[in-house]
Amino acid sequence: MTSLQSRHIDNVYSIATGTALADPAASLVHKSWARCVREHGLDPTKPSPARILPAQEVRAHQQQLEHFLRAARAGMEDIYRRVADLGYMVLLTDAEGITVDYIGNPAWDDQLRRAGLYLGADWNEAHAGTCGVGTCLVERQPMTCHQTEHFDATHIALTCTTAPLFDHSGKLTAILDVSALRSPEARESQHLVRHLVSIYARMIEDADFLRSFRGHWILRLGTAYGLVDVAGELMLAFDEGGTVVGANSGARQALAENPLGREVSQLLHMPMDAVWRVGNGGASAMPFAHTVLLPGGGEYHASLLAPRVRRAAAPAPDTARPSDRLPPLARIAGDDPAMQQLLAQARRLVDRGIHVLVEGETGCGKEVLARAMHGASRRAAMPFVAVNCAAIPDSLIESELFGYTPGSFTGGRAKGMKGLIAQADRGTLFLDEIGDMPMALQTRLLRVLSEGEVLPLGAESPQRVDLAVVAATHRDLSALVAAGRFREDLYYRLCGAVLKLPPLRARGDRRYLIEAMFHEEAAAMGSAARLSEAAMLRLMAHDWPGNLRELRNVLRLALALCTGASITPEELRLAPHRPSLGPCDATLSPVDGSDSAADATRLLDALQRHRWHVARAAQALGISRATAYRHMKRFGIVAPQRG
Repeated sequence: MTSLQSRHIDNVYSIATGTALADPAASLVHKSWARCVREHGLDPTKPSPARILPAQEVRAHQQQLEHFLRAARAGMEDIYRRVADLGYMVLLTDAEGITVDYIGNPAWDDQLRRAGLYLGADWNEAHAGTCGVGTCLVERQPMTCHQTEHFDATHIALTCTTAPLFDHSGKLTAILDVSALRSPEARESQHLVRHLVSIYARMIEDADFLRSFRGHWILRLGTAYGLVDVAGELMLAFDEGGTVVGANSGARQALAENPLGREVSQLLHMPMDAVWRVGNGGASAMPFAHTVLLPGGGEYHASLLAPRVRRAAAPAPDTARPSDRLPPLARIAGDDPAMQQLLAQARRLVDRGIHVLVEGETGCGKEVLARAMHGASRRAAMPFVAVNCAAIPDSLIESELFGYTPGSFTGGRAKGMKGLIAQADRGTLFLDEIGDMPMALQTRLLRVLSEGEVLPLGAESPQRVDLAVVAATHRDLSALVAAGRFREDLYYRLCGAVLKLPPLRARGDRRYLIEAMFHEEAAAMGSAARLSEAAMLRLMAHDWPGNLRELRNVLRLALALCTGASITPEELRLAPHRPSLGPCDATLSPVDGSDSAADATRLLDALQRHRWHVARAAQALGISRATAYRHMKRFGIVAPQRG
């Protein structure tokens, strides 16, 4: 034993067994020395060589960090390239202090192994005493253990600088260590190394965070304007409902509360639509136009990273827009407050097992909302089956919905048929125009919803089905219930939650909708035409009695007829204002001033829903066919010409 080692042992013993350690200002090293003696039972007078685990045990430790090691290795190689010429090597240990990876100069292998700077070395404080790894595991903060700060006299030639690595839930996962066999005596020589180790520890953490949540949305926040997209200091991963599922170390430190399980909009005190707009470039279309003020103080620039796995193929580069990368529910509306409130409710309803009733005028996007909810759910990869209850003939609706077994009735398929309800198993069943379902079938549908099973025609035993059900109507179902034309028990089954879509004329995001739909139609037609501002203003001013369906028809026709580089107002075929809530499939000519616009609207709507079958429309309205014809003449309603 050298004289230096003897003096070191005396110093450790006197401090570790003294009373000065009660001072809260005592250094991390001195507190560790005390732990080594009082808690771990180590004796500074009995130095011991480095403890190296057998290869089989090392592999077991490595396997538990298999995925993390990939990100860590890249960071280790990069930092080693920067410090190798200065005589340093790099270690990575697990949360038990076992070295699971290392990089060093091969020429020094024997020296590194004897010193414990080697694969399989156990640097847990309980075995090795005060050291960079072991003490960092206890203190959970970056630190340097320089030469005689080590507890064991065997290690007093070493300098070890370490930083802890945490996973997305805050669990200590590993320790990054940069060590040297020999270094300058001055402890200040390690300041730069300590700074470098801390930076690389954060980089490795964040690389693993991005890998772990590559299927989620990731909000990155940084103080450096223009660098947040590549160097976000704070990162929050959240699902399409806005619930935080992961947070990096920077986010956990900056937020006063545990963010996991919280709504990202609540944590940042900003509406969810503003969070989505970060990914859409903001109103100014600048990449980092959004600034976030955290509750605890601090101003950050924001960037949103879209999921990188399980996504649909991206649009072609010449037609792709930032909004195309938004989640399904965020994509269907702009900054209209009423729509954003409705979409926030829709996100909370997804995957909650609650049947949803969507109300709204004809053509206002009820099926679009239903499809978006399906796309945002865990059922997204399963079928979305849409059933228009008003469009299927009465004689076929039962077999179409419930299916039938072979030989159930004359004219059926020889092998039978799987009904639409069974086809939606494990997916979403969308029941459009549910108010027009015959009463007899309402009873059968009630059993499907209450029992979770469907009985095909001719079958003896029911089949189990797992469904998310979204129903839609433009009619007042409660009024139909009061009139005895819709089952009350079915009504309450369907309206577990009611979402009321506003008509297009009442929405404040019309420009967003027009631009999004125009882009979609232009891409489908392969058209490079643009929408002139004058044409946009005319579209914005229109009252849109046919809502989104009418808008799509107008844009599609304009693109088909356009011969120039942009669409002009003259190329828009907008129908004159009329009291119709549906698309212009017929003409409604005003007659004398005593006519009721509301009555005309109801009649025209019923005729359109029943494909101009006057008898069925009359039955739906509770009037005779003769009365329906009389009202058609009175209101000037003319059926469209059959081609």
